[in-house]
Amino acid sequence: METRHLKYFIAVAEERHFGRAAQRLHMAQPPLSQQIRQLEEQLGTALLIRTTRKVELTPAGQVLLDRGRVLLHELDALEEDVQQVGAGATGVIRVGFTGTATYRLMPSIVQAARRTLPGLRITVQGEMLTPQMESALEDGRLDAAVLRPPVRSGTVTLKLLEQDRLVAALPADSPLAEKGTVDLADLAGQDFIGYPSYSAVSSIFVDACRKAGFQPRLVQEAKETSTLLSLVAAGMGIALVPMTSRMFSFPGVVFRPLRNPPPVDLAVAWNRNNETPLLRRFLDLFDSLHTSLPGGQPAPQPTSPPSSQPSGQPDAAKEISP
Repeated sequence: METRHLKYFIAVAEERHFGRAAQRLHMAQPPLSQQIRQLEEQLGTALLIRTTRKVELTPAGQVLLDRGRVLLHELDALEEDVQQVGAGATGVIRVGFTGTATYRLMPSIVQAARRTLPGLRITVQGEMLTPQMESALEDGRLDAAVLRPPVRSGTVTLKLLEQDRLVAALPADSPLAEKGTVDLADLAGQDFIGYPSYSAVSSIFVDACRKAGFQPRLVQEAKETSTLLSLVAAGMGIALVPMTSRMFSFPGVVFRPLRNPPPVDLAVAWNRNNETPLLRRFLDLFDSLHTSLPGGQPAPQPTSPPSSQPSGQPDAAKEISP
């Protein structure tokens, strides 16, 4: 399959019309139809259902559209990365960030990289969930990720950065907002807004509620912390979020600490099978930043095995492999 065939097919699939797709591609319609026919013959299956008025996708065509978009995006990114290195960059690092770390940690890391790794180009994807970043690390779409454990991959290595705590985000007019500290059991029967069920924070939140004796009633999910807090402000429900989410200023939202809150870790992760000297130098930047990140607590240091650091020096952030 040639790249041009894939581009032609995606244009037709998105426009659902050969004429509009031909105009978009700046070519005549008959050659476009011929190219799509050749692609179907090459693949040995029909991709489109043609009628006099419109074009519909077959199941095989839908698969090609979904995965073809990703492939073309990766090809465009590869072309850009190669051009950047050819223009003098020392390399390219692709980094994903979870939730509030996008706004709180990412600027510090980018600034540190500019100081110590001149010429390095960093591409950032923010407000991602742990499963998304884990998958991207496994297939090479990300080089590093700042995420919330746990991860399931046997090839992803973690370096713990800090330990956060869950707090209750409440509508300002909630009776619970009058309390200084909230017991989890007090939240039974409340409407909750949460992160998607496959996210790390969601698993910690649901487990904590069950230990408190109730099953949370989720009325809405949101991937981005900013969206989640906006829904809380609208009075749709309450949410349990990492303590560092308090950096967001939302009129109509108040944060209250939980009694015996469950911990939520923050870690930098990478695929140990794809580690390079440049990536290692980038990861070393976190050693100088993780103990001074605003809003979080340093990650607990390992007690076993004993530290190999000289006496009087702090341990490096703990590295673990699932």
